[in-house]
Amino acid sequence: MLVGPYTGIDLKTLVFIAVLFVVAESISTIVVADVKAGISPSSAVSLAAVVLVGPVGAAVVGFASCLTIRRQNLVKRSFNGAQFALAAYAAGHVYLLLGGTVGEPAREDFPAVVFPYVAAVLTHTLVNSVLIGLLMWTLGAVRERRGGRFRWRPLMAVELSSIGYQMLGLAIAAVWGGVGLIAPLLVLLPLFIARWTFAQQSGEARAHEATLATLCQAVETKDYYTRGHSMRVGEGAAMIARELGMPAERVQKIRYAGMLHDIGKLGVPTKVLQKTGKLTDDEYAAIKLHPTRGYEIVREISFLDEALAGIRHHHERLDGRGYPMGLVGMEIPESARVISVADVFDCLTSTRSYRQAWSVEDAIAELRRCAGTQFDPRMVEALVRAVERDGWQTPDIAEPPGGTYGRTDRPDPDAPEAPVPDAPEKDAETLEAAVTDESAADGPDSAPAEAVTGGRDL
Repeated sequence: MLVGPYTGIDLKTLVFIAVLFVVAESISTIVVADVKAGISPSSAVSLAAVVLVGPVGAAVVGFASCLTIRRQNLVKRSFNGAQFALAAYAAGHVYLLLGGTVGEPAREDFPAVVFPYVAAVLTHTLVNSVLIGLLMWTLGAVRERRGGRFRWRPLMAVELSSIGYQMLGLAIAAVWGGVGLIAPLLVLLPLFIARWTFAQQSGEARAHEATLATLCQAVETKDYYTRGHSMRVGEGAAMIARELGMPAERVQKIRYAGMLHDIGKLGVPTKVLQKTGKLTDDEYAAIKLHPTRGYEIVREISFLDEALAGIRHHHERLDGRGYPMGLVGMEIPESARVISVADVFDCLTSTRSYRQAWSVEDAIAELRRCAGTQFDPRMVEALVRAVERDGWQTPDIAEPPGGTYGRTDRPDPDAPEAPVPDAPEKDAETLEAAVTDESAADGPDSAPAEAVTGGRDL
């Protein structure tokens, strides 16, 4: 028996928990890309140690993470060990100060032990968040690239997700006396299975991302002056969707639509896309076909779902003067209304072959002037709020063949200078079918704000 500052520590229990913690921590975590951090079931073992062996024992268990079987350098091992030790030690003290007792909880300890344990879990999460946040802030890993702001929300999402694992630590401690070392296995085995399934889904999502990124690169190889445009439109569309409170799955689908909104340019002759002189009517008509061509190219990709409607209709306008179908107002799928705003905003804030980039402030003012005629005002204001809070990364200038820039007569369908095409003839039967098929997944929309009159149409 070892003596701690508050109570005795059973050495055998301490060794068993430390070994289990090292094993759990050695298993690869679920990595969250936004913050380059992960969620590990070892946190449940760490919190069980708080109850079974107290703050000092829990700190020893946490520091044992230095022994994990992973390819990590000494500095990273040392930081992880110190991080887990400090978080567990602080959680253990909070647990004791609020009336928790060290050892295997008995039946009569419930429900009184729940409150100090929950407080210990929250303390563990808080200390972890602060330590990881400070480290990543120092390294610049979660600094918002647009404007240098710190991204707390993705980091907190990781820590809050780990609370679910930590709460199971009390269950491990409660059954420890009856089955000993098998207790964590009984509690964590279902989680390991669920975690493995989630890891497979994450791998599939990464494969989807890689596929879409490759398609974007294919488009930008043909259309050099929009390099990076597709990825930025995807991010801008996701910012709008999140600001509107859409669920994560819909945000992802709309981001996919933003990434692929110009995929139809693969069906436009390269000489037309790269032409620096004035386009003929036939050449401009070929470019105007890219939304429909894009829909035809990716329509069989099942995971895109409502992204298909966004790709096909991102050049529609609220006033009905857009293309390819001349949809009016709320006939335009919500995903397309989101992408339209993100698309033009990135176009305005990018340097093109025929003009310099607009400032973010001027681009926002232009979007607001065109709200109600070309854009859904809700989408415009959602983008404004998101950009004001998170900033916007203006792109580097893409170098065109020949390495020179100069004003040309080449119109860009996304640019303010582009002519507004004649409204297409709408076949009522075709229009009704399209709206029914492609807008169903968008869900209900509130009515747009009153149209803004005057100003220049994009």
